[in-house]
Parts: sequence; structure tokens; C-alpha cells
Amino acid sequence: MHRTHLEQLRQYMRKHHLDAFYVTDLVHVRYLTGFSGSHGACLIFRNAQYFFTDKRYKEQAPLEVQNFKIVIAPNQILHTIAEKKLLRPSLRVGYEGSALTVEEFAALKKTFPHCSFRKTTAVLETISAHKQPYELEYIRKAASITDEVFKKILPQLKPGVTECDIAAEISYWHRRLGAEGDAFEPIVASGPRGALPHARASEKKLRSGEMVVLDFGCRYRGYHSDLTRTVALGNPPREMKKIYSIVLDAQARALEALAIGREAKAVDAVARSYIRAAGYGKYFIHSLGHGLGIRIHEPLRLSKLSTDVLQEGHVFTVEPGIYLPNQGGVRIEDDVALHNGSFEVLTQSPKEYLSV
Repeated sequence: MHRTHLEQLRQYMRKHHLDAFYVTDLVHVRYLTGFSGSHGACLIFRNAQYFFTDKRYKEQAPLEVQNFKIVIAPNQILHTIAEKKLLRPSLRVGYEGSALTVEEFAALKKTFPHCSFRKTTAVLETISAHKQPYELEYIRKAASITDEVFKKILPQLKPGVTECDIAAEISYWHRRLGAEGDAFEPIVASGPRGALPHARASEKKLRSGEMVVLDFGCRYRGYHSDLTRTVALGNPPREMKKIYSIVLDAQARALEALAIGREAKAVDAVARSYIRAAGYGKYFIHSLGHGLGIRIHEPLRLSKLSTDVLQEGHVFTVEPGIYLPNQGGVRIEDDVALHNGSFEVLTQSPKEYLSV
């Protein structure tokens, strides 16, 4: 258990007059307890905390969960909570509004009809946005693994190899190098398919004269990395080289604009206005970046509509792109942490124009 996380949750509980907080989102369960299994929940009071799982995890739970009372539920978790009389009548109980289905909430009310349940929104998301030093170290490690994978796959980018071949190699090397797995399904998009920002790897073969967009990341101890590099095979059309230079410059300008206390939309505007001035504004079709941590996409947004302000402990991506329909695309993405009053680029893969 990470006491700072739990104490921040309890501060929220006190402020909002909650006697207990019920956590069912497995990502948040892991965030609070360290448990990495597929079934579990937490019930947190102001002076006690319980972790529930089933008998499949009887041996695993004590290895991962500390400072929580571990309860192995013989049947449904709600029934076990009721049998142990942990939720007394009249208690005010917070729950994660985005985590419970309508059916699950109905079961909660039916099991504890005399409790008062209060829906909450993004409580743990807000707490987890500010990374502790150990969390930053996990993300830094995830980034270093992904950087190593980029080195491994560069020699394999050759005409005739399929996008799926490269995606499979990315997944393989993430595991080989110590990751829990991919952060998301690797994106490998070559030639015209590079104009699709979230293209899935296909059976298309790489061809000489194409740009290849590679977007991938891994998960290490529950924390994520996210890297995009665009590599040329041979000698692509002149315009593709041109937009590569524009995207690279736009990212550099955005990184220079980072500062604690700056509005996220202002950083997005730096990159967006540069790309617009170069004549490609309508081809930059997504936000500049997103929060990164226990999820691959956290609520922090670097976009023109964002109301977020950059703060100490934030970790996020910076990823401008230009996508030309039927021609191809270029995206360059790095992971960035704000800490000690400055910023650190966590991903270190080279990003100068590269032809293989």
C-alpha cells in the first residue's frame, strides 16, 4: 500500500463527509494495494482498509498487498462484506461512478439498503495524476524498455516484411526485456496507411520509398510508456521529408514551452500554430498529448479545448503529427515528466530523420 495515495483519498473522504469508500476499478485497486490479479476490491474507512479477492489469489494476495486487511471471499465480495457487517446502516459510502455498472450498483443498494451511497467522479484519477518519485521511476523504466525495443526492431524494417511481423516483434521484445506486456496493441502503419493515426497493423508489406509510423509502449509494474517514431524506408517523396521536419520542429517548440503552471492548451497552441503556419494545420487532427501513468491515457489533455494546468508530478505525452490522406503520415511522440520544477523527456530514442 502507498500511504500517500491512501491519505489523499481519506482527505477527500473527510472533506465530502464520507465514512467509507468502495473501490472496484482494478487499475485503482492495484494503485492503492499493489495487487495485480484479475479480481478484487477495496473498502476503505477513515481508520481501516480492507482488500477482498477470491481463493484463486489466496497465495498471491499476501505477496503483493501490504497494510490492508486481506479477506478471501468464499462467494461474492458484496455478500462477504455483508456477512462481516462492515457496512453498518446509515454510513455514507462513496463509490466510483465510472466503475460500477447499473446492475452492480443495484446489487450494492439491495445488499446494503440502509446505507447512503454517493457517486464520485475522477477522485483517484485526480490523485494519481501527481506522480510520486517511485512512480516516476517505474514510468522511466517502462520508457527505457520501449527505447530498447525500438533499437531491436530498426534492423527488421525492410521491404517485404509485413506490418504484423513488426508488431509481433515489438510485443516479443517488450516481454523479453522485462515488461508485463504491451501498453496497447502496437501501431505499425506504412505508406498511405500512415495517414490513419490509430491504424492497426495489417498484412500489408513494407515497401521501399514509404514512411513507417511506429507507435508502441509497454507496462512495467502497472505503469505505462508510449513512444512514436516515424522511419523512412529508402527514399520517400519529398513532401514526406518536408512534413517530417515540420513535425520535429513543432515538437521541439512544444517541449521548450513546457512549464509548471502553464495552461495545457497553450502548449498545444505552440505546436498547432507552427504546423498551421507551415501550411498543414488541417492535417494535424488530434490533440498534442495526454496524461500517462497507471493508464495509457489519463485525463490530463494537451489540447486546444483543455482546461488543465501543468503541475509538478504530471507525466504526459507530446506527440504532434501530420497526416496526408492517401499519402502517409508522420508522428513523433515522447513521454515527459514535470518534476523538480522542470521537465524531463523520459523516452530517449533518436528522432532525427532516419532512413533504413
